[in-house]
Amino acid sequence: MFCFQCEQTAGGTGCTKGGVCGKTPEVAALQDLLLYALKGLALVALEAEKAGVRDDEADRFTVEALFSTLTNVDFDPDRFVLLLNSTAKLREGLAEKVRKAGGKVELSDAAALFQPEATLAGLVAQGEKVGVKSDPQADPDVLALKELLIYGMKGVAAYADHARILGKTDDVITRFLYEGLAATRNAALGVSEMVPLVLKCGEVNLRTMEILDAANTEAYGHPVPTAVPLGAKKGKAILVSGHDLKDLDLLLQQTAGKGISVYTHGEMLPCHGYPGLKKHSHFYGHYGTAWQNQKKEFDAFPGAILMTTNCIQKPADSYQGNIFTTGLVGYPGVTHIANKDFTPVIEKALALPGFTEDMPGKSVMVGFARNAVLGVADKVIEGVKNKAIRHFFLVAGCDGAKPGRNYYTEFVEKVPNDCVVLTLACGKFRFFDKDLGDIGGIPRLLDIGQCNDAYSAIAIAGALANAFGCGVNDLPLSMVLSWYEQKAVAILLTLLHLGIRDIRLGPSLPAFVTPNILNVLVQNFNIMPISTPDEDLKAILG
Repeated sequence: MFCFQCEQTAGGTGCTKGGVCGKTPEVAALQDLLLYALKGLALVALEAEKAGVRDDEADRFTVEALFSTLTNVDFDPDRFVLLLNSTAKLREGLAEKVRKAGGKVELSDAAALFQPEATLAGLVAQGEKVGVKSDPQADPDVLALKELLIYGMKGVAAYADHARILGKTDDVITRFLYEGLAATRNAALGVSEMVPLVLKCGEVNLRTMEILDAANTEAYGHPVPTAVPLGAKKGKAILVSGHDLKDLDLLLQQTAGKGISVYTHGEMLPCHGYPGLKKHSHFYGHYGTAWQNQKKEFDAFPGAILMTTNCIQKPADSYQGNIFTTGLVGYPGVTHIANKDFTPVIEKALALPGFTEDMPGKSVMVGFARNAVLGVADKVIEGVKNKAIRHFFLVAGCDGAKPGRNYYTEFVEKVPNDCVVLTLACGKFRFFDKDLGDIGGIPRLLDIGQCNDAYSAIAIAGALANAFGCGVNDLPLSMVLSWYEQKAVAILLTLLHLGIRDIRLGPSLPAFVTPNILNVLVQNFNIMPISTPDEDLKAILG
């Protein structure tokens, strides 16, 4: 086993005995093999394109399968067996369609000829031969760029899956996923060829986040500023974690009138700002914080728990019988809801005690996505012009358990009173409940939404740059980002594609980026690691 795709990788170099995320060597090998098989499918898909052949099922499957290998999504080996067999079947079916269309599929690449073993042990053995370290002769810098591309594409696949669930797709996305996967099999590509592909990944991710934004807002309306209670109310309860808005919507519909309050956890917090979701009277509040605290928080939650998309950890025995998965999420021994009939979740919630009394608490504000912020853009612009607002900080990204993340709490606490903090994703849970006050009626802490809503932050920055007649890099705006998994990698690549400079990234730099590749990023974008809040604030503000 060797895996270094997340920020918390063991020793800052790579997990070799088991994933810090909880991934077993067995599952790691199956994920490596699935990536390998997907590269073979991609090679055939590119040949199919030349023959004018498209396969919607292969497109959908590629997105889902790639997303399944992202950190904290699927830990269930049996589901990877199904994915691997489906990959080979779809590849062969696509190749046959090409031949019938008069095209040729004469690929000699082993990935395009891959045939899965019949047993789980055989598949694991196959996977152990095709991982990151399978080619000891590989150029480290080229390998770094290929892995950077793969991890960026995993993030793209995640956002594309969210959008597809709500009916939004774009052929540009799957076409690039095939192109990128195939490129990682091309030994002739060097650093100069890989760098543009990596930046193209950022470009495609921007388009992916754009259609996801459209999918969310067309389905549920533009988020509006909303106060979300952090306490609890007496009664039966269901907790929803992950990212998927449609899963939450379906659950809210199915729990209507049943005397159950629905709470959000983690990145589901911003869902309270969507008119189409907040209309449900039993959609009550937010419970807990970020994904890495779920064992303690889920253990204390007196109801049923539903995991949508990524973020799941190994459940503790105390609540394993109360937790359910849906969509691409999977964990051995946890009941999976494949058909979106959440009756088992509802029945479990009704059987559990729920909250035995009201537990009042403070509230936090959400709903400051692009539509809300740009709706008061005149006040923001005037605030900057009259020097009431000196600077904007985008403090955003993934949270995690690794030491060093208290930096972000301290940073926000020390941001001067004439500055505004924009935030999104689960990194905000380091400071989301702090009262920073306001500047002329504009809150100093603006929650833009999930990591999925990074498009809103980009749209806000672009609109402000247009208003001031300058580039985004010339705005009084600094980006201080935290990362954990591959969606954050995709967003970073989008920012680099847009030419954003001077990004501060932490709490540690990716283990898969070699010194030479890091130097490329520094020279072209002045990307830099975080230092201390005091030093970084002084460097930014003077």
